[in-house]
Amino acid sequence: MSFSNINTAILTLHCIDEKGIVSFITDFILKNNGNILELDQHVDYDANRFFMRLEWETEGFLINKNKIQEYFQTLVVNRYQDVVWDLSFNNEKQRLAIFVSHYGHCLYDLLARYEMKEWNVEIPIIISNHLDFKHVVERMGLEFKYFEVTKSNKSKVEDEQIQLLKDHKIDTVILARYMQILSPKIVKEYQNKIINIHHSSLPAFPGANPYKNAFNRGVKFMGATAHYVTNELDEGPIIAQDVIPISHKHTLEDLKRRGRDIEKIVLSKAIYAHLSKNVLTHNNKTVVF
Repeated sequence: MSFSNINTAILTLHCIDEKGIVSFITDFILKNNGNILELDQHVDYDANRFFMRLEWETEGFLINKNKIQEYFQTLVVNRYQDVVWDLSFNNEKQRLAIFVSHYGHCLYDLLARYEMKEWNVEIPIIISNHLDFKHVVERMGLEFKYFEVTKSNKSKVEDEQIQLLKDHKIDTVILARYMQILSPKIVKEYQNKIINIHHSSLPAFPGANPYKNAFNRGVKFMGATAHYVTNELDEGPIIAQDVIPISHKHTLEDLKRRGRDIEKIVLSKAIYAHLSKNVLTHNNKTVVF
């Protein structure tokens, strides 16, 4: 749910499960005059892990916004074991960088959502290893940065890209069909902050023509997967997936068209979940509230 007209704080947390966590955290909010708007929780019994997302109204909250993190660490977090947590505020604009190569369908969709102000974000930079969409990006008044990437210069280019992301204070990187494998140094800088999209025909139909290979096998469904990027190619924590049915009536061009549609939708779902702080990651899996 969106509370765009209300200033809120968003707490995400996971830790070793034990009794009374919900009561203790909500008591901390209520004792400081916080009005809880949303609370989601989940226990992974196999991992003995507790997950929570809590959002509360900050108007009238007794702890200054700049001090909430310090107080919460001292009064709550230190009581529990192996706590991973984050505190954010819904009125803070997140800054996205988009990486793209030859395929533009996801880029066009993201730019349309950005122009319609669907998300509370800034997109200060779009990076590509091709010039195909330079005119599209610049027409919107956004900065486009082209890098020619070869085997011999890839490490140097990535150093420049990392510096560019830092200069623009980027929070999240979106790979909108960026056809380059990121090195561990970029992944390390933006752990669980790089979102990738690909067709769900992997691993059965890898390679340059997955839709053709899937078509030749007569597949009966197709879909897309959006996930965080890790050093293991296309094996990061999954944020969103979806599938659509395919029949013998669909041509290869139908598969490609429908594939582009589902990729756009799944990527936008994943980005929205990430921006809304609805995604918690642990051991290469996600809890998505």
